Amino acid sequence: MQNIITTLKKLFYLWRRSQVPLKQPIKISRIDNLIIFLVCIVISIISSYKLLLISPLNISDIFSWFLTFTEILISSGVLILVSKKENPTISSRQIFLIITLLLAVQITKLTLASTISTLSMIIPPALIISQGMGSITALAWVSIASLIWPDPEIVINNNLFFILLVCASIVSLLGGRIRSRAQLLQLSIFVPIGSFLSQWILIGKDKISLISKQDFVLANGDIFSDSLLLAIAMLFTILFIPIFESIFGLLTKARLLELADKEKPLIRRLSLEAPGTFEHTLLICGLAEEATRMIGGDIDLIKTGALYHDIGKLHAPNWFIENQDGSKNPHDELDDPIKSAEVLQAHVDEGLKFARKNRLPKLIANFIPEHQGTLKMGYFFQKAKEKKLDINEYYFRYKGPIPQSKETAILMLADGCEAALRAMNINASDKEALKTISNIIYAREKDGQLDNSNLSKGEIFLIKRAFLNVWKRIRHRRIQYPTSKNNTFS
Repeated sequence: MQNIITTLKKLFYLWRRSQVPLKQPIKISRIDNLIIFLVCIVISIISSYKLLLISPLNISDIFSWFLTFTEILISSGVLILVSKKENPTISSRQIFLIITLLLAVQITKLTLASTISTLSMIIPPALIISQGMGSITALAWVSIASLIWPDPEIVINNNLFFILLVCASIVSLLGGRIRSRAQLLQLSIFVPIGSFLSQWILIGKDKISLISKQDFVLANGDIFSDSLLLAIAMLFTILFIPIFESIFGLLTKARLLELADKEKPLIRRLSLEAPGTFEHTLLICGLAEEATRMIGGDIDLIKTGALYHDIGKLHAPNWFIENQDGSKNPHDELDDPIKSAEVLQAHVDEGLKFARKNRLPKLIANFIPEHQGTLKMGYFFQKAKEKKLDINEYYFRYKGPIPQSKETAILMLADGCEAALRAMNINASDKEALKTISNIIYAREKDGQLDNSNLSKGEIFLIKRAFLNVWKRIRHRRIQYPTSKNNTFS
């Protein structure tokens, strides 16, 4: 019986490993880790030092302080772990932002707790975190920031605390889903209104004074003042979110949609100078978007990344067959497979230069090298073999890296399948198309291109079905309409 249980455990472990490859988080340098740890210690000290100001101080007070200090330090560590779990590719800058916002809130509680509403302290940072790093991280941050109060003498009304948690949770959940600046503005209006109505119902009408005080905006405890200050704070937060995006490398959905605008200078250049590449890009977008939707990935990210993945071809559009008019192929005139391979690699290197010059976010720039990974340039490698050149296969492979995320891996697969599917006979069956897709994906898997992508076997199956569905949509017959001298039919 024991052997059977052991065998089942081993099988379950192997199955789990085969279904969900382990995703290695980005390594953070020791110096960054040290800085983050020191900030966490400062947060713990600020949040607990008042427990040591009790006079006279005895051992039980010191023990109570030590427990509080340790609790806050562990809470900060849990917050960092949650952020890494939700975003395995989170950078040290973004972790530093989360911890710094927590530190700023704790300092604000100490210095301005009697002046500024609790709502205005917690909700605006939650909006920043949810926009840039996701709802789960924002909810974890709200929980810690709401529960830890550095001054034990400040007592929060239970109803107000409930309203704070509800409003902050709504902002955290919606903030991670909002896809435009206009929706952010709506959120900054409706949340304060909801806060005002909730306080009016749960706390009381006697806490409202519109014009009786000159400083009604900073009159903590007044319902209207608290709600008005919250609205102002959220509006300023929305204004400063683009600055946070730039400094801390955040990539919000609103930013992704802005970058996906086809009137952006770089995309417009691609459509004019490399129209074949642009058309190829649009077709890949359709395949990749459908596959990402099937597996529950980030659709906005892959849609935007797909638009920029081949911008490096702008450095020499006519060297790529989709932009040639059929008359001359520069590679035939060059007649040097090694130099032709260098031209292909150059479209990746030049693409990264375009990305830096146009200040594309790192997550978008990653699509440029990762969609090619370390794939072999098979055509020119075969040409080199025909010329009997004694050269290593290494020189006919892209420099990589291989895809590090599901989205870049899907784009690689879409890039490989797009040309093959487009070249298929219109009368080809679904079975033939699926076989073609499967062969291409299997070749990428066998070559080790998907090893770091975190794609499971189940997700790869769904990707195949998604590619087939897109092919079935674009493969359609057109009727040959009759025409005459004076008539055309549509």
